[in-house]
Amino acid sequence: MTPEEVSKMLRQVRRGRMSVEDAVDRLRDLPYQDLGYAKIDHHRPLRHGLPEVILARGKQPEQVEGIVRGMLRNRYNVLITRGDQPLFERVRKLAPSAEFHPLSGAIVIYRDRKIRGKGKIMVVSAGTSDIPVAEEALVTAEVMGNRVESLYDVGVAGIHRLLSHSRRMRDARVVIVAAGMEGALPSVVGGMVGAPVIAVPTSVGYGASFRGLAGLLGMLNSCSPNVAVVNIDNGFGAGYIASMINRL
Repeated sequence: MTPEEVSKMLRQVRRGRMSVEDAVDRLRDLPYQDLGYAKIDHHRPLRHGLPEVILARGKQPEQVEGIVRGMLRNRYNVLITRGDQPLFERVRKLAPSAEFHPLSGAIVIYRDRKIRGKGKIMVVSAGTSDIPVAEEALVTAEVMGNRVESLYDVGVAGIHRLLSHSRRMRDARVVIVAAGMEGALPSVVGGMVGAPVIAVPTSVGYGASFRGLAGLLGMLNSCSPNVAVVNIDNGFGAGYIASMINRL
């Protein structure tokens, strides 16, 4: 609840349009709502400018439903990461407008589609196998109120595919690059653009890639100084950080 919403509620109480009991009931959930198994941080948008996000993996479907039900009391978008089709069917009963992105497993309930980012975020994947992680970054950035474009399957094994889109990348305020194998693509992109590049190592590759560890180490040792790195397969983290940069 924003300060403006609190003021509006108090005016409604003074004018007799809302009872004191109802106002107290709404304020009771501030700054967080304790469900026992989860504490919903309703004030996170006031601190970060971005709402709390639900990680579905590891939670019972009933727990996700309870968290969603609590978050729907606010006006912010709801993002559930690492979900699946059965969970989506349950969420859709609470919010018929919910959208499912099967590649990334993201479930989105839009309450506000206003663009708040100051520029464009470009999401790039090295290969087709990296798209699920890239899509998680893309959906996260969109939910956070950004204009996002994607550029997929432009890895260094066919560098001409990337070079033909250099103008599009230079127009971006932030670039996210998801890559597996040896993780070389973020360094190349970093040398082409004058913007922050957020590198996302993916767990794509053969035996010596060690489920993304080789790509992670390669990105951490990038010679392009505008490259920063998130954890393996952390498309959500990349999209979130890109959104914060794009709002500065």
